[in-house]
Amino acid sequence: MGAPPAELAVGEPAPRPQVSPPPGARAPAHPRFLRSAALRFAGVYALLFGLSALALALFLWWETAGLLDRQTDAVITTDVESLAERWQQGGLPALIVTIQNRLAENVDDNAIYLLVDPALERIAGNLAFWPTSLPLNRAWAELPIDRAGVRSLARVRRYNLPGGFHLLVGRDVQVRAELRDLLTGALFWALLVVLVLGLAGAIVIRGLFRRALANVSATAAAISAGDLSQRVRISRRGDEFDRLSETINEMLERISRLMDGVRQVSNAIAHDLRTPITRARTRLEDAALHARSEADLHAAIERAIADLDGIVAVFQALLRIAEIEAGARRSAFTSFDAVPLLADLVDLYSAVAEENGLTLVLQCPERLMLFGDRELIQQAIANLLDNALKFSPPGGTVRLAAENASGMTVISIADRGPGIPAASRARATERFYRGEAARHTPGAGLGLALVHAVAQLHAGTLTLADNGPGLRALLRLPGNAEPDHRPAATAADA
Repeated sequence: MGAPPAELAVGEPAPRPQVSPPPGARAPAHPRFLRSAALRFAGVYALLFGLSALALALFLWWETAGLLDRQTDAVITTDVESLAERWQQGGLPALIVTIQNRLAENVDDNAIYLLVDPALERIAGNLAFWPTSLPLNRAWAELPIDRAGVRSLARVRRYNLPGGFHLLVGRDVQVRAELRDLLTGALFWALLVVLVLGLAGAIVIRGLFRRALANVSATAAAISAGDLSQRVRISRRGDEFDRLSETINEMLERISRLMDGVRQVSNAIAHDLRTPITRARTRLEDAALHARSEADLHAAIERAIADLDGIVAVFQALLRIAEIEAGARRSAFTSFDAVPLLADLVDLYSAVAEENGLTLVLQCPERLMLFGDRELIQQAIANLLDNALKFSPPGGTVRLAAENASGMTVISIADRGPGIPAASRARATERFYRGEAARHTPGAGLGLALVHAVAQLHAGTLTLADNGPGLRALLRLPGNAEPDHRPAATAADA
């Protein structure tokens, strides 16, 4: 039996320190195919496939050819131990008789025995002489022999007996050697075929990988060129690439909405803030030219300051919305009971409701736990209450209610005002948007935009619905558990 294949110890090279290139230096140029992620993935696939095939081939060899060799060694060892025991019981004559009997009983004619004296002269056995290729200091060997004029291969074991005698016991393994060589050759060619198939599979996987990413790459290139309408195609197979495509498309939709929002905000600022700025300038210019007294000049300055304060308030609201949308307030999230918060808001706005001839009603459980920024949630509810009181006719009722539903806390503010037409509700949360009913009321159109931003920050939603008549605003926020902070769905539903 051949020696078992030695294990190769592959040492990893010591990591080299990373040296940053000097400023302005170019990165080393590599061929384009070496920088391909698809090639790397295909190479890893081919390597794993090849290693798996090699491990399988070694296992099959060990379980077939190796098993035959181990069985042969076990038979020879048992035979040697039996003959040694026979020597101890009856000495040299008994051993000679035993060898002759075993040769006579060997039906397969594959047993090999040779007993020699200290001078290596043959005493008994079916070999003519001690093999010259087997030194006396070697126990096991696999060597060619001549037996009955036939050249063969034998697996033998040497055993030293007292008195300088030597015993050689073995088996003819010529047939097994041929079978082992045949099996080894078959496994080698099978491994070669598997490696070729692995390389072919790696090429196919590389092509599939490149085609799957080509769609994403083309879309990204179009977006970089300024075409924000492009989206990644989805194969509808529901695999990882589809999920990646859906995530990228959601990101692009959000970017598109943000870009539209930036354009709308820019247009709204240019349009809505131009009037108070112009008005303030006109009043100051008129006072500078026509003020007849210090009191007239002081009054004009105060009116201009009021206009400028309104402009500053608008910019503060915009900055606050941007801060909320950026998620900068999540560090203030904590669990709190919303019932005292709602009660404080009702106490605060009850006086305003009485002045407008309205009734403000609160309906909520004894305990209502929320997880979030208490100040922002309070401001969002206050904005909704302010809108409800502002647009409700005298004698009406504004109802503030809260409840737990399916793990969410639903806070609703319902009024009996003119409401918002169904066609306009989707735009009601846009910055500076003002419906027809709000054209002649104070405000900049940022209240619902801030509520929408707070809802998104808390992974909740703002829904605007018909109250028949009036408007019912539903603010849904997660309960007393940390939410998954991902952008929520659209904030205004019909």
